[in-house]
Amino acid sequence: MSDSIHSTTSVNETFSILLSGGVLVAGAGVSGMGTAKLLREAGVFFAVADDNEANRAAVHEATGCRTMTTAEAAERVTEYPLVVTSPGWRPNSPLLLAAQDMDCTVIGDVELCFLFDQNSFFGPPRDWLVVTGTNGKTTTTGMLARIMEEAGEYTGKRATACGNIGIAVGDALLSTPRIDVLVAELSSFQLHWSHDLTADAGVLLNLADDHIDWHGSFDAYAEAKAKVFGYSTAVAGIDDEHVWSYAEKSGRADIIGFTLNEPQDNQVGIIDGTIVSRIGSATTEITRIDGIEPAGTAGTLDALAAAAVAITRGATPEQIDRALHSYEVSGHRGAVVHTDNSIDWIDNSKATNPHAADSALNGVEGQIVWIAGGRLKGAEIDQLVADHAQQFRAVALLGVDREQIARAVDKHAPEIPVFLTDSADPEEAMRAVVEFAAEQARPGDSVILAPAAASLDMYSGMAQRGNIFADAARALAGKRDV
Repeated sequence: MSDSIHSTTSVNETFSILLSGGVLVAGAGVSGMGTAKLLREAGVFFAVADDNEANRAAVHEATGCRTMTTAEAAERVTEYPLVVTSPGWRPNSPLLLAAQDMDCTVIGDVELCFLFDQNSFFGPPRDWLVVTGTNGKTTTTGMLARIMEEAGEYTGKRATACGNIGIAVGDALLSTPRIDVLVAELSSFQLHWSHDLTADAGVLLNLADDHIDWHGSFDAYAEAKAKVFGYSTAVAGIDDEHVWSYAEKSGRADIIGFTLNEPQDNQVGIIDGTIVSRIGSATTEITRIDGIEPAGTAGTLDALAAAAVAITRGATPEQIDRALHSYEVSGHRGAVVHTDNSIDWIDNSKATNPHAADSALNGVEGQIVWIAGGRLKGAEIDQLVADHAQQFRAVALLGVDREQIARAVDKHAPEIPVFLTDSADPEEAMRAVVEFAAEQARPGDSVILAPAAASLDMYSGMAQRGNIFADAARALAGKRDV
């Protein structure tokens, strides 16, 4: 489904096509705008296609490029031998299919950056460290960037988080002062559209159902993620059976594993509460896991992954220790946003699929009032509910796929109270589930927003969803104090 749209041109051939001009940028949103600015800076002739008139006007004003609708672009696609697509565009988008029919080369915006960098277009090539997986990408990327920043105090190399957090990869290439180490969080979409990207190191954290509606199947989704096993150095979360399976399929014997268990040769793991490396000939203690944020299994796995990649890049145990213990978790990833009547209100809005919600619920002790719902994106919810049914005091649901979650709760925990709101208003819906949660929760319980679903059916993103949840919880407590 995916790779057939990409021709068999080599890296150098693709770069030659790029420099010859005739580049079409598919999409004029945030990613497309970044691509357009990069191409303008490089002096490459290009045009941008988008059906949103406002987006076309904005990219034209910013770069002076030619713009057109996707229908017009499809008719003129032979003028553009290289198409750079925004990551969210599906492989079966009419414009991309037209490009395939005309034997155009289609790449993603991240691969465009890689081509420029590897051909020394913006100075000597940089170090590329890629983090991907279903869950934990942002935290692991932040941890790894912090370690490489710490190491940079001694090596003189400036590092930054980029990709889906921090700054865009293109902006990192153009940054002044120069950034030498790109720690890039990449999604399955971005990896799907990469074909010649060969980073210095890459890590696949875990794999679970996600974005099946975009990729068409779990295998297609997983195969996009597993491209990191073709990188110069590859790291794998070997406790995850799917990751382990794809690591074995790669045929590589040198993949480095990270595990919650005692590490074997070529692994990083845990011994008596300490992260320990057995990469190379020595067994080396790295750091204690106590005090690393976020606490719990998910945070420990993220720290193990970041440490494993950092070790392969020459970071010392002292640098890793200082970085991990100074790293502060980003918002919407398990923070207690309010405590009232001995009840903790926990914002894990970043849990946008069942796998992430499973990690979030595992990190909470005691009884839970679970707030969930949104767009499931084709993911199955039954197993998550079955695994945590004994934890639930009550369940409150909102969003487009709330009924599907409710059916799973009725099947696996029929005795617990369930509330559904039909409101499509973001604040009204959240206020309703928060009021229900407050009525059901008892002292010592936790109310956790771990939606197991994407937010865009009602919210501008997971951050807005988490912020409205926190505001609603605090406002409810304020009313009781009056």
